[in-house]
Amino acid sequence: MMMMMRGWRIASSSVSSCSSCVFGVVQLLELGNPKSSISHLNDFYALNKIYSPNSYFSTAHSKKSKAYLFKHIDDALALFNRMIHTHPPSSIVEFSKLLAAIVRMKHYETAISLLRKMEFLGIHHDVYTLNIMLNCFCRLHQVDFGFSRWGKMLKLGIQPTLVTFSTLINGLCIRGKIAQAVNLLEDMVEEGYQPDLITYTTIVNGLCKIGDTTRAISLLKIMGERGCTPDIITYSTIIDSLCKDNHVAEALKLFSEIRVDALCKQGRILDAQDIVERMVQLGIEPDIVTYNSLMDGYCLQGQIVKARTVLNSLTNKGLALDVFCYSVIINGYCKAKMMDEAVELFHGMIRNGITSNVVIYSTLISGMSQAGRLATAQELFDEIWACGLVPDLITYSVLLHGLCKHGRIHEAIRLFRANAEQWVRT
Repeated sequence: MMMMMRGWRIASSSVSSCSSCVFGVVQLLELGNPKSSISHLNDFYALNKIYSPNSYFSTAHSKKSKAYLFKHIDDALALFNRMIHTHPPSSIVEFSKLLAAIVRMKHYETAISLLRKMEFLGIHHDVYTLNIMLNCFCRLHQVDFGFSRWGKMLKLGIQPTLVTFSTLINGLCIRGKIAQAVNLLEDMVEEGYQPDLITYTTIVNGLCKIGDTTRAISLLKIMGERGCTPDIITYSTIIDSLCKDNHVAEALKLFSEIRVDALCKQGRILDAQDIVERMVQLGIEPDIVTYNSLMDGYCLQGQIVKARTVLNSLTNKGLALDVFCYSVIINGYCKAKMMDEAVELFHGMIRNGITSNVVIYSTLISGMSQAGRLATAQELFDEIWACGLVPDLITYSVLLHGLCKHGRIHEAIRLFRANAEQWVRT
């Protein structure tokens, strides 16, 4: 997937501090002190300002390319003037890096002026510089101009990237046009683009700002179904809104989900299991998201049998299994090289009327490829198209890797050439 225009960066020390605040809020909520918990949550948000979607916006062509840094805007302007007078002219990559530096300095109008000057001088834009222009318009609350430039991009035959859509969605949210942002999100999914965590969290933040916390929570489930796991910032945005609306029980439930997920990722599966049991004792029934985290934790520890036991117990608890539940266990089977079990569960999912997604297919294709069962992997790849789904970059990558690993280079080259255009879009 193309580089991300907005890079959320957070120092490890801040992560530790944020985690302490999160657990502090949980304890206050459990003690029945919602007012103190909200105050504690405000401290959490003060620590998280550097992690907001508006803090950093990276638009370099490559993460490996050295970024420009300037103390004063005049230094950036002087470099721009040198670049436009060099012979031969500087590459569009260098212009993109320079403009990205100016945007990081929040000189949005200056960046737009320089972009227009480039056009006047006959320097042709690419998708990166046009994305920068879109971002500047959105930052200046001129999202309509951003959409106008998007239209020009299409007329020029320049294929939008995920960054293009994410930028426009952010611009709509800045203007408070949340309904339009949600519509654009669905449009990009229909066009075959896969929204990432930043895109979803931008809309979650917008929904919470207008008080539509219910829809924000619904979006969490949609994220999971599409293979995009919410992080602590996504959760904390909703929790803040719930606390302000005095929905303390719901806030506690979400915090517990965060704790279970974090402990499972740390390999502390017993501690995570204890929290689930304590939730039940407090009269808070864990939802499907919490159990998914628990199953994933078991899989990470190689305890796939226990993970499957949890999955089998969910229907008895009155919980409806979704595609993400199956995805967790199927991934666990593939990692354990238990491909027959993975396929059996996959077919069981289909029989239960649950539609698969690209994430599950990619997981199965990867597992089959690593096991040397390339014929089955290619059958699964063809099945994706038959189901009306569109393979993403990960799907292609795992199949290409499998073909190359087992010496079928010519087939890999044919696959690459046949689908190169699709990869540009993803």
